[in-house]
Amino acid sequence: MADYRLIDNHYVLPTPGGTYHAVSHQEKDPTRNLLCALLREETSPLLTQKALETWSGLTGESAQETLFHIQNQDWIEGYTEARTTPPGALETILPELLPPLSGSGKALLADSHGFYVAVAGFTHEAAVELSALSADIASLDARHYNLTRHNLRLTTNAWGLIDAAGNSSVGFWPLFIDEHRFVLIIQGVPQLNQPAFSSMVWALYTRYSNKGI
Repeated sequence: MADYRLIDNHYVLPTPGGTYHAVSHQEKDPTRNLLCALLREETSPLLTQKALETWSGLTGESAQETLFHIQNQDWIEGYTEARTTPPGALETILPELLPPLSGSGKALLADSHGFYVAVAGFTHEAAVELSALSADIASLDARHYNLTRHNLRLTTNAWGLIDAAGNSSVGFWPLFIDEHRFVLIIQGVPQLNQPAFSSMVWALYTRYSNKGI
């Protein structure tokens, strides 16, 4: 039996990789429950056994084992001081966080209705058309869910426009904030493994999440 020990006096938040794991799909499990619970907080919470059990829905060593798994995946990070969600309105925050997510500086965030919430680098006309396309792709993905996730056992919900070399010229990444669905659209090389991605998702959770879940 493993002997787990929580490190005292640390405030925890998901890493960019943990953030992506939390919002890239809707299936619920203790790992995703824990990561999403952290993102619902406006200030990074202090790690305690009681809090860990609340976040994961597990008790005792099972909760600690889940945290240990998340830590080994580099999906969570501890800080000696609390951190807060990016301040300000989404209309101000998001356009500043989008450019670092793309090698070309072109990225936009669309809602489930096919309208863009924030854009960087794209013209208004391109943003409108890409947002509408993202809604069509979401419908296509939903209709073929059993094929992609069950028959083919693919672990991603992302779609892309692929060039002859197999590289994605434009990618569409769904982001699930509780019952809300957004799509992150990126032209060029995606750069999601950085703090700007975590900050963007955290800001969305602050506005759209169900705190009681």
